[in-house]
Amino acid sequence: MAFPRGPIRHEVLKWEDVDRLIDILVPHIRTAGPFDSLLIVTRGGIIPGGLLSEALDINYTLIAAVKFPVDLDARAQLAAVPQFLQFPEDELLAGRRTLIVDDVWGSGRTSTAVKNRCLAAGAVPFNCVLHFNPYRSLFTRAEPDFYGGITDAHIIYPWEVDRGTEGIPMGFPDSN
Repeated sequence: MAFPRGPIRHEVLKWEDVDRLIDILVPHIRTAGPFDSLLIVTRGGIIPGGLLSEALDINYTLIAAVKFPVDLDARAQLAAVPQFLQFPEDELLAGRRTLIVDDVWGSGRTSTAVKNRCLAAGAVPFNCVLHFNPYRSLFTRAEPDFYGGITDAHIIYPWEVDRGTEGIPMGFPDSN
C-alpha cells in the first residue's frame, strides 16, 4: 500500500493533554443523552474508559478485546474477520445505549467491528476515541461519534511512554 505523505510523525502526550481531551469529550457526550453502559476496548481504551466512566458517572462497564490478522494488503484488511478474544454476552448489551471507548481510531477496523457486534447484540452503540486519524482510516463513510482531536501522527499516550519504542512503527504506516 502506498502512502503519499512519507514517514509517520510521532507525538508524545502528557497527562495534561489527556485531561484536556477528556474535558473536550465530556460535554459532547453529555449532549447525546445518558448512556446505560460503557464498553472499553482493550488495551488502549482502558485508561480513557476509566476516566470517562468517572466523569460521566457510568457504572455499568464492560470489556472487549479484538484481534485482526496482520500483514494483509489494504483490500484484504477491509474484509478481514476480527477475532473477538473477549466480548460481553448479548444480553448484557441488549437495549442499552452503549459508549464504546478506545484510545485512537487509526484504521477504524477495531472500532467498527466492536460497534457492529454491539448492534447485532441489540445495543445502541456510539464510538468514542481520544484521537481520530482520518488519514489512516480504511473507511470513507464511517468515523467515531465522539473524538477529542484529529491527528495525522502516531500518538504515544503517557501510559505508554515507559514501554519504549519497541513495536512503535518508525517508518511508513502499517495496516493495523
